[in-house]
Amino acid sequence: MQVIADLKALAPVRDFRRLLTVRLVSQTADGTFQAGLATLFFFSPEHASTAAGVATAFAVLLLPFTIVGPWAGVLLDRWRRRQVLVYGNALRVLLTLAVGVLLVIDGVGPAVYVLALATLSVNRFLLAAMSASLPQVVDGPLLLTANSVTPTLGTAAAGVGAGIGLVVGLVLPDGRAHDGGSLALAALLMAAASALATRLGRDRLGPDEKADATRLRAELGMLARGLVDGARYLIARRTPARALLIMAVHRFLYGVVFVASLLISRNLLSDPLDTDAGLRTFGTVLAATVVGFALAVVATPVVTPHIGANAWIVVCLGIAAASQLLLVATYALPAIVVAAVTLGLAAQGAKIAVDTIVQRDTADAYRGRAFALYDVLYNAAFVGAAALAAVSLPDTGYSRILFALLALGYVAGAVVYGTAARRVPEPKPVEVMAA
Repeated sequence: MQVIADLKALAPVRDFRRLLTVRLVSQTADGTFQAGLATLFFFSPEHASTAAGVATAFAVLLLPFTIVGPWAGVLLDRWRRRQVLVYGNALRVLLTLAVGVLLVIDGVGPAVYVLALATLSVNRFLLAAMSASLPQVVDGPLLLTANSVTPTLGTAAAGVGAGIGLVVGLVLPDGRAHDGGSLALAALLMAAASALATRLGRDRLGPDEKADATRLRAELGMLARGLVDGARYLIARRTPARALLIMAVHRFLYGVVFVASLLISRNLLSDPLDTDAGLRTFGTVLAATVVGFALAVVATPVVTPHIGANAWIVVCLGIAAASQLLLVATYALPAIVVAAVTLGLAAQGAKIAVDTIVQRDTADAYRGRAFALYDVLYNAAFVGAAALAAVSLPDTGYSRILFALLALGYVAGAVVYGTAARRVPEPKPVEVMAA
Protein backbone atom coordinates (compact mmCIF):
# COMPACT_ATOMS: atom_id res chain seq x y z
CA MET A 1 0.00 0.00 0.00
CA GLN A 2 1.14 3.54 -0.76
CA VAL A 3 0.54 4.68 2.80
CA ILE A 4 2.96 2.03 4.11
CA ALA A 5 5.58 3.15 1.62
CA ASP A 6 5.08 6.78 2.64
CA LEU A 7 5.35 5.95 6.32
CA LYS A 8 8.57 4.07 5.66
CA ALA A 9 9.85 7.11 3.78
CA LEU A 10 8.96 9.38 6.72
CA ALA A 11 10.67 7.23 9.33
CA PRO A 12 14.27 8.15 8.36
CA VAL A 13 13.53 11.91 8.50
CA ARG A 14 15.22 12.60 11.84
CA ASP A 15 13.78 16.05 12.55
CA PHE A 16 10.28 14.89 11.64
CA ARG A 17 10.62 12.11 14.22
CA ARG A 18 11.82 14.60 16.80
CA LEU A 19 9.00 17.07 16.11
CA LEU A 20 6.47 14.23 16.22
CA THR A 21 7.87 13.04 19.56
CA VAL A 22 7.49 16.52 21.03
CA ARG A 23 3.90 16.65 19.77
CA LEU A 24 2.97 13.24 21.17
CA VAL A 25 4.38 13.94 24.63
CA SER A 26 2.92 17.45 24.67
CA GLN A 27 -0.55 16.28 23.66
CA THR A 28 -0.48 13.42 26.16
CA ALA A 29 0.06 16.10 28.77
CA ASP A 30 -2.82 18.07 27.26
CA GLY A 31 -5.14 15.11 27.62
CA THR A 32 -4.18 14.50 31.23
CA PHE A 33 -4.59 18.18 32.09
CA GLN A 34 -7.94 18.47 30.32
CA ALA A 35 -9.26 15.30 31.94
CA GLY A 36 -8.87 17.00 35.31
CA LEU A 37 -10.74 20.03 34.00
CA ALA A 38 -13.44 17.83 32.46
CA THR A 39 -14.25 16.14 35.75
CA LEU A 40 -14.17 19.53 37.44
CA PHE A 41 -16.35 21.39 34.94
CA PHE A 42 -18.64 18.67 33.55
CA PHE A 43 -18.73 15.64 35.86
CA SER A 44 -18.90 17.01 39.36
CA PRO A 45 -22.34 17.05 41.00
CA GLU A 46 -22.44 20.83 41.33
CA HIS A 47 -21.34 21.75 37.79
CA ALA A 48 -22.60 21.62 34.19
CA SER A 49 -25.61 19.29 34.40
CA THR A 50 -27.61 21.43 31.96
CA ALA A 51 -27.10 22.48 28.35
CA ALA A 52 -26.60 26.08 29.45
CA GLY A 53 -24.04 25.01 32.05
CA VAL A 54 -22.06 23.03 29.49
CA ALA A 55 -22.13 25.97 27.07
CA THR A 56 -20.85 28.30 29.76
CA ALA A 57 -18.02 25.93 30.66
CA PHE A 58 -16.94 25.62 27.02
CA ALA A 59 -17.01 29.39 26.62
CA VAL A 60 -14.74 29.74 29.65
CA LEU A 61 -12.33 27.12 28.25
CA LEU A 62 -12.19 28.20 24.60
CA LEU A 63 -12.90 31.92 24.27
CA PRO A 64 -9.48 33.05 25.59
CA PHE A 65 -7.57 31.60 22.66
CA THR A 66 -10.01 33.27 20.30
CA ILE A 67 -8.66 36.51 21.78
CA VAL A 68 -4.95 35.65 21.96
CA GLY A 69 -4.86 33.71 18.68
CA PRO A 70 -4.18 36.70 16.39
CA TRP A 71 -1.20 37.69 18.54
CA ALA A 72 0.09 34.15 18.21
CA GLY A 73 0.11 34.44 14.43
CA VAL A 74 2.35 37.50 14.41
CA LEU A 75 4.73 35.94 16.93
CA LEU A 76 4.94 32.58 15.14
CA ASP A 77 5.98 34.37 11.96
CA ARG A 78 8.84 36.12 13.82
CA TRP A 79 9.94 33.97 16.79
CA ARG A 80 12.00 30.81 16.45
CA ARG A 81 9.32 28.11 16.62
CA ARG A 82 11.71 25.65 18.28
CA GLN A 83 12.18 28.12 21.12
CA VAL A 84 8.41 28.50 21.34
CA LEU A 85 8.13 24.74 21.94
CA VAL A 86 10.88 24.75 24.58
CA TYR A 87 9.78 27.77 26.60
CA GLY A 88 6.05 27.36 25.97
CA ASN A 89 6.04 23.88 27.51
CA ALA A 90 8.18 25.12 30.41
CA LEU A 91 5.65 27.88 31.05
CA ARG A 92 2.85 25.32 31.05
CA VAL A 93 4.69 23.36 33.75
CA LEU A 94 4.65 26.36 36.06
CA LEU A 95 1.00 27.20 35.33
CA THR A 96 -0.16 23.61 35.77
CA LEU A 97 1.64 23.17 39.08
CA ALA A 98 0.13 26.43 40.29
CA VAL A 99 -3.37 25.22 39.35
CA GLY A 100 -2.77 21.92 41.14
CA VAL A 101 -1.52 23.58 44.32
CA LEU A 102 -4.49 25.96 44.42
CA LEU A 103 -6.97 23.13 43.87
CA VAL A 104 -5.52 21.03 46.67
CA ILE A 105 -5.21 23.92 49.14
CA ASP A 106 -8.24 26.11 48.44
CA GLY A 107 -10.40 24.28 45.89
CA VAL A 108 -11.96 25.91 42.86
CA GLY A 109 -11.84 29.69 42.76
CA PRO A 110 -11.27 32.57 40.35
CA ALA A 111 -7.49 32.05 40.40
CA VAL A 112 -7.91 28.43 39.26
CA TYR A 113 -10.06 29.54 36.32
CA VAL A 114 -7.59 32.24 35.30
CA LEU A 115 -4.57 29.92 35.45
CA ALA A 116 -6.42 27.11 33.67
CA LEU A 117 -7.40 29.51 30.88
CA ALA A 118 -3.81 30.70 30.58
CA THR A 119 -2.55 27.11 30.36
CA LEU A 120 -5.06 26.19 27.66
CA SER A 121 -4.17 29.33 25.71
CA VAL A 122 -0.48 28.40 25.74
CA ASN A 123 -1.46 24.91 24.60
CA ARG A 124 -3.25 26.22 21.53
CA PHE A 125 -0.28 28.48 20.78
CA LEU A 126 2.02 25.43 20.85
CA LEU A 127 -0.26 23.43 18.54
CA ALA A 128 -0.27 26.30 16.04
CA ALA A 129 3.54 26.44 16.25
CA MET A 130 3.86 22.71 15.57
CA SER A 131 1.49 22.87 12.61
CA ALA A 132 3.39 25.82 11.12
CA SER A 133 6.69 23.98 11.69
CA LEU A 134 5.79 20.74 9.90
CA PRO A 135 6.55 21.94 6.34
CA GLN A 136 10.05 22.90 7.56
CA VAL A 137 10.91 19.23 8.23
CA VAL A 138 8.77 17.50 5.57
CA ASP A 139 7.94 18.64 2.06
CA GLY A 140 6.76 17.32 -1.28
CA PRO A 141 4.32 14.40 -1.56
CA LEU A 142 5.14 13.21 1.98
CA LEU A 143 3.50 16.30 3.48
CA LEU A 144 0.03 14.79 3.10
CA THR A 145 1.11 11.64 4.91
CA ALA A 146 2.83 13.70 7.60
CA ASN A 147 -0.38 15.70 8.04
CA SER A 148 -2.29 12.44 8.37
CA VAL A 149 0.10 10.98 10.93
CA THR A 150 0.87 13.94 13.20
CA PRO A 151 -2.58 15.32 14.12
CA THR A 152 -4.14 11.88 14.36
CA LEU A 153 -1.38 10.41 16.51
CA GLY A 154 -1.44 13.65 18.49
CA THR A 155 -5.16 13.26 19.07
CA ALA A 156 -4.62 9.63 20.04
CA ALA A 157 -1.91 10.72 22.48
CA ALA A 158 -4.31 13.26 23.97
CA GLY A 159 -6.86 10.47 24.24
CA VAL A 160 -4.34 8.30 26.11
CA GLY A 161 -3.58 11.18 28.45
CA ALA A 162 -7.29 11.80 28.99
CA GLY A 163 -7.78 8.10 29.68
CA ILE A 164 -5.07 8.21 32.31
CA GLY A 165 -6.71 11.23 33.88
CA LEU A 166 -10.15 9.61 33.83
CA VAL A 167 -8.78 6.45 35.45
CA VAL A 168 -7.23 8.57 38.17
CA GLY A 169 -10.63 10.22 38.63
CA LEU A 170 -12.34 6.88 39.09
CA VAL A 171 -9.66 5.48 41.41
CA LEU A 172 -9.44 8.68 43.48
CA PRO A 173 -13.04 9.93 43.76
CA ASP A 174 -12.11 12.89 45.96
CA GLY A 175 -12.10 15.87 43.61
CA ARG A 176 -9.07 17.67 45.05
CA ALA A 177 -6.90 14.55 45.23
CA HIS A 178 -7.85 13.57 41.68
CA ASP A 179 -7.26 16.97 40.15
CA GLY A 180 -3.99 17.47 41.97
CA GLY A 181 -2.68 14.04 40.91
CA SER A 182 -3.69 14.47 37.27
CA LEU A 183 -2.16 17.92 37.08
CA ALA A 184 1.12 16.80 38.66
CA LEU A 185 1.40 14.06 36.04
CA ALA A 186 0.55 16.53 33.28
CA ALA A 187 3.29 18.88 34.50
CA LEU A 188 5.87 16.08 34.31
CA LEU A 189 4.87 15.33 30.72
CA MET A 190 5.04 19.01 29.79
CA ALA A 191 8.55 19.20 31.22
CA ALA A 192 9.51 16.18 29.13
CA ALA A 193 8.12 17.84 25.98
CA SER A 194 10.16 20.96 26.70
CA ALA A 195 13.34 18.91 27.09
CA LEU A 196 12.66 16.88 23.93
CA ALA A 197 12.23 20.06 21.87
CA THR A 198 15.86 21.01 22.60
CA ARG A 199 16.97 18.13 20.35
CA LEU A 200 15.88 20.22 17.35
CA GLY A 201 18.18 22.93 16.03
CA ARG A 202 17.37 26.47 17.14
CA ASP A 203 16.55 27.55 13.57
CA ARG A 204 15.30 24.21 12.23
CA LEU A 205 11.58 24.97 12.47
CA GLY A 206 11.73 28.50 11.03
CA PRO A 207 10.46 31.03 10.40
CA ASP A 208 12.64 31.65 7.35
CA GLU A 209 12.88 35.35 8.21
CA LYS A 210 14.59 35.98 11.55
CA ALA A 211 13.02 38.12 14.23
CA ASP A 212 13.99 41.76 14.60
CA ALA A 213 13.00 43.41 17.90
CA THR A 214 12.13 46.74 16.31
CA ARG A 215 10.14 45.15 13.54
CA LEU A 216 8.39 42.80 15.98
CA ARG A 217 7.27 45.71 18.17
CA ALA A 218 6.01 47.51 15.09
CA GLU A 219 4.07 44.48 13.90
CA LEU A 220 2.52 43.89 17.30
CA GLY A 221 1.50 47.54 17.31
CA MET A 222 -0.10 47.09 13.90
CA LEU A 223 -1.76 43.78 14.72
CA ALA A 224 -5.07 44.57 13.07
CA ARG A 225 -3.36 45.58 9.84
CA GLY A 226 -1.22 42.45 9.90
CA LEU A 227 -4.24 40.21 10.34
CA VAL A 228 -6.09 41.95 7.55
CA ASP A 229 -3.06 41.49 5.30
CA GLY A 230 -2.88 37.83 6.27
CA ALA A 231 -6.57 37.32 5.59
CA ARG A 232 -6.25 39.07 2.23
CA TYR A 233 -3.35 36.84 1.33
CA LEU A 234 -5.33 33.70 2.20
CA ILE A 235 -8.32 34.93 0.20
CA ALA A 236 -6.09 35.73 -2.76
CA ARG A 237 -4.69 32.22 -2.59
CA ARG A 238 -8.31 30.97 -2.70
CA THR A 239 -7.82 27.41 -1.49
CA PRO A 240 -6.57 28.20 2.05
CA ALA A 241 -9.44 30.60 2.77
CA ARG A 242 -12.01 28.19 1.38
CA ALA A 243 -10.54 25.32 3.40
CA LEU A 244 -10.55 27.37 6.61
CA LEU A 245 -14.17 28.34 6.09
CA ILE A 246 -15.43 24.79 5.56
CA MET A 247 -13.40 23.61 8.56
CA ALA A 248 -15.11 26.26 10.71
CA VAL A 249 -18.52 25.06 9.49
CA HIS A 250 -17.56 21.45 10.16
CA ARG A 251 -16.29 22.34 13.64
CA PHE A 252 -19.49 24.25 14.43
CA LEU A 253 -21.69 21.28 13.56
CA TYR A 254 -19.35 18.85 15.31
CA GLY A 255 -19.43 21.02 18.43
CA VAL A 256 -23.20 20.73 18.70
CA VAL A 257 -22.92 16.94 18.48
CA PHE A 258 -20.14 16.91 21.09
CA VAL A 259 -22.21 18.87 23.61
CA ALA A 260 -25.23 16.66 22.91
CA SER A 261 -23.11 13.53 23.44
CA LEU A 262 -21.85 14.83 26.76
CA LEU A 263 -25.37 15.58 28.00
CA ILE A 264 -26.77 12.28 26.71
CA SER A 265 -23.96 10.38 28.46
CA ARG A 266 -24.51 12.17 31.75
CA ASN A 267 -28.26 12.75 31.91
CA LEU A 268 -29.96 10.22 29.59
CA LEU A 269 -27.86 7.06 29.45
CA SER A 270 -26.76 7.38 33.09
CA ASP A 271 -28.29 8.47 36.36
CA PRO A 272 -27.70 12.25 36.49
CA LEU A 273 -26.73 11.90 40.15
CA ASP A 274 -24.13 9.20 39.39
CA THR A 275 -21.37 11.31 37.85
CA ASP A 276 -18.93 8.37 37.72
CA ALA A 277 -21.37 6.42 35.55
CA GLY A 278 -21.78 9.42 33.27
CA LEU A 279 -18.01 9.78 33.07
CA ARG A 280 -17.62 6.13 32.06
CA THR A 281 -20.31 6.44 29.39
CA PHE A 282 -18.82 9.59 27.93
CA GLY A 283 -15.38 7.95 28.03
CA THR A 284 -16.80 5.17 25.84
CA VAL A 285 -18.08 7.73 23.34
CA LEU A 286 -14.70 9.52 23.30
CA ALA A 287 -12.90 6.19 22.77
CA ALA A 288 -15.15 5.51 19.78
CA THR A 289 -14.31 8.94 18.39
CA VAL A 290 -10.58 8.19 18.71
CA VAL A 291 -11.15 4.99 16.71
CA GLY A 292 -12.68 7.16 13.99
CA PHE A 293 -9.63 9.42 14.10
CA ALA A 294 -7.39 6.37 13.65
CA LEU A 295 -9.42 5.21 10.65
CA ALA A 296 -8.96 8.65 9.12
CA VAL A 297 -5.18 8.37 9.26
CA VAL A 298 -5.38 5.17 7.25
CA ALA A 299 -8.09 6.21 4.81
CA THR A 300 -7.01 9.76 3.97
CA PRO A 301 -3.59 9.05 2.40
CA VAL A 302 -5.08 6.12 0.48
CA VAL A 303 -8.11 7.92 -0.92
CA THR A 304 -6.85 11.47 -1.41
CA PRO A 305 -4.24 10.75 -4.12
CA HIS A 306 -7.02 9.26 -6.26
CA ILE A 307 -9.78 11.85 -5.79
CA GLY A 308 -7.97 14.94 -4.43
CA ALA A 309 -8.15 16.77 -1.12
CA ASN A 310 -11.24 18.81 -2.08
CA ALA A 311 -13.25 15.75 -3.06
CA TRP A 312 -12.20 13.98 0.14
CA ILE A 313 -13.50 16.89 2.19
CA VAL A 314 -16.85 16.59 0.38
CA VAL A 315 -16.91 12.83 1.09
CA CYS A 316 -16.17 13.44 4.77
CA LEU A 317 -19.03 15.92 5.02
CA GLY A 318 -21.32 13.28 3.51
CA ILE A 319 -20.12 10.70 6.04
CA ALA A 320 -20.78 13.18 8.85
CA ALA A 321 -24.34 13.70 7.55
CA ALA A 322 -24.92 9.94 7.66
CA SER A 323 -23.77 9.81 11.28
CA GLN A 324 -26.41 12.38 12.24
CA LEU A 325 -29.18 10.48 10.46
CA LEU A 326 -28.32 7.48 12.63
CA LEU A 327 -28.86 9.61 15.74
CA VAL A 328 -32.21 10.76 14.38
CA ALA A 329 -33.32 7.13 14.56
CA THR A 330 -32.20 6.35 18.13
CA TYR A 331 -30.12 7.46 21.10
CA ALA A 332 -29.20 3.91 22.17
CA LEU A 333 -25.57 3.61 23.23
CA PRO A 334 -24.56 1.26 20.36
CA ALA A 335 -25.91 3.75 17.83
CA ILE A 336 -24.13 6.64 19.55
CA VAL A 337 -20.86 4.68 19.51
CA VAL A 338 -21.21 3.93 15.78
CA ALA A 339 -22.06 7.56 15.11
CA ALA A 340 -19.03 8.66 17.14
CA VAL A 341 -16.70 6.42 15.11
CA THR A 342 -18.21 7.66 11.85
CA LEU A 343 -18.14 11.32 12.83
CA GLY A 344 -14.58 10.95 14.17
CA LEU A 345 -13.51 9.60 10.77
CA ALA A 346 -15.26 12.45 8.98
CA ALA A 347 -13.95 15.20 11.25
CA GLN A 348 -10.33 14.05 11.29
CA GLY A 349 -10.30 13.13 7.60
CA ALA A 350 -11.51 16.59 6.64
CA LYS A 351 -9.07 18.23 9.04
CA ILE A 352 -6.10 16.36 7.55
CA ALA A 353 -7.09 17.54 4.08
CA VAL A 354 -7.62 21.13 5.28
CA ASP A 355 -4.26 21.16 7.11
CA THR A 356 -2.54 20.00 3.94
CA ILE A 357 -4.24 22.61 1.75
CA VAL A 358 -3.39 25.45 4.14
CA GLN A 359 0.24 24.34 4.53
CA ARG A 360 0.72 23.62 0.83
CA ASP A 361 -0.78 26.84 -0.48
CA THR A 362 0.48 29.32 2.15
CA ALA A 363 3.95 30.93 2.07
CA ASP A 364 6.03 30.47 5.21
CA ALA A 365 5.92 34.21 5.94
CA TYR A 366 2.14 33.91 6.41
CA ARG A 367 1.91 30.33 7.69
CA GLY A 368 2.00 31.22 11.39
CA ARG A 369 -0.83 33.71 10.97
CA ALA A 370 -2.76 31.22 8.85
CA PHE A 371 -2.70 28.59 11.58
CA ALA A 372 -3.37 31.10 14.32
CA LEU A 373 -6.46 32.27 12.41
CA TYR A 374 -7.27 28.59 11.86
CA ASP A 375 -7.28 28.00 15.62
CA VAL A 376 -9.31 31.15 16.27
CA LEU A 377 -11.99 29.98 13.84
CA TYR A 378 -11.74 26.45 15.22
CA ASN A 379 -12.40 27.54 18.80
CA ALA A 380 -14.91 30.28 18.00
CA ALA A 381 -16.95 27.79 15.97
CA PHE A 382 -17.03 25.40 18.92
CA VAL A 383 -18.10 28.14 21.32
CA GLY A 384 -20.83 29.14 18.87
CA ALA A 385 -21.91 25.52 18.71
CA ALA A 386 -22.12 25.35 22.50
CA ALA A 387 -24.24 28.50 22.49
CA LEU A 388 -26.60 26.96 19.92
CA ALA A 389 -26.78 23.75 21.95
CA ALA A 390 -27.65 25.75 25.06
CA VAL A 391 -30.79 27.16 23.45
CA SER A 392 -31.78 24.22 21.25
CA LEU A 393 -31.03 21.09 23.29
CA PRO A 394 -32.98 19.77 26.27
CA ASP A 395 -30.89 18.93 29.33
CA THR A 396 -31.00 15.26 28.28
CA GLY A 397 -29.08 16.27 25.13
CA TYR A 398 -31.34 14.42 22.67
CA SER A 399 -33.40 16.12 19.95
CA ARG A 400 -34.38 14.32 16.72
CA ILE A 401 -35.16 17.63 15.01
CA LEU A 402 -31.76 19.08 15.80
CA PHE A 403 -29.88 16.00 14.58
CA ALA A 404 -31.88 16.10 11.34
CA LEU A 405 -30.95 19.77 10.89
CA LEU A 406 -27.29 18.94 11.54
CA ALA A 407 -27.43 16.29 8.81
CA LEU A 408 -28.88 18.87 6.42
CA GLY A 409 -26.13 21.31 7.44
CA TYR A 410 -23.44 18.80 6.53
CA VAL A 411 -25.09 18.08 3.18
CA ALA A 412 -25.38 21.81 2.42
CA GLY A 413 -21.71 22.31 3.32
CA ALA A 414 -20.69 19.47 1.02
CA VAL A 415 -22.68 20.89 -1.90
CA VAL A 416 -21.44 24.46 -1.48
CA TYR A 417 -17.80 23.48 -0.95
CA GLY A 418 -17.79 20.97 -3.81
CA THR A 419 -19.32 23.49 -6.20
CA ALA A 420 -16.84 26.21 -5.24
CA ALA A 421 -13.90 23.82 -5.60
CA ARG A 422 -14.94 22.94 -9.14
CA ARG A 423 -15.53 26.54 -10.21
CA VAL A 424 -12.45 28.24 -8.71
CA PRO A 425 -9.09 27.21 -10.24
CA GLU A 426 -6.18 26.12 -8.08
CA PRO A 427 -3.63 28.88 -7.30
CA LYS A 428 -0.12 29.00 -8.71
CA PRO A 429 2.61 27.28 -6.66
CA VAL A 430 3.23 29.07 -3.38
CA GLU A 431 6.85 29.87 -4.30
CA VAL A 432 5.62 32.22 -7.03
CA MET A 433 3.58 34.36 -4.65
CA ALA A 434 6.11 34.12 -1.83
CA ALA A 435 8.90 35.55 -3.96
